[in-house]
Amino acid sequence: MRMTMPTPFESALLNLQLFDLRREAVLREARDWFLREFNPESFTELVTVLSGERNASFRMVIGYWDMAASLVTTGAIDGDAFRAAHGEIFATFSKIQPFLAELRAASGEPDICKHMEEVIVADATAEAKLARRREALRAAAKARGSEKPGSAT
Repeated sequence: MRMTMPTPFESALLNLQLFDLRREAVLREARDWFLREFNPESFTELVTVLSGERNASFRMVIGYWDMAASLVTTGAIDGDAFRAAHGEIFATFSKIQPFLAELRAASGEPDICKHMEEVIVADATAEAKLARRREALRAAAKARGSEKPGSAT
């Protein structure tokens, strides 16, 4: 069975629907925490956050972006159109990428963030973009004085 690629219009509609989902209040708050306050510098710090009150926020953000990316990996949305519309996925992935192998091993879940990773590495400039986003987010957190990985907003 051969899958047909979505039309640009179909990709646009799905991208807009994903954007609407991001506006849901609980997900919006979790994304804000993740991007502003969640800044682990080690796998141990990541585990500390996952063991605390922000576990649900972490899972919500990672789950949302992996689900959204799965629409690309399964052919429902064009990858270039998705990456152009959802640059936040790079910032999100930049925070967990350094610890992804350890997270997969420790959890026994080798497919955690598989779709996110596949969508991101398909971008020719992915490594540089991830490094820039990671450093920019850390610098912004430091400037706000919220350097700890699990600090509440």
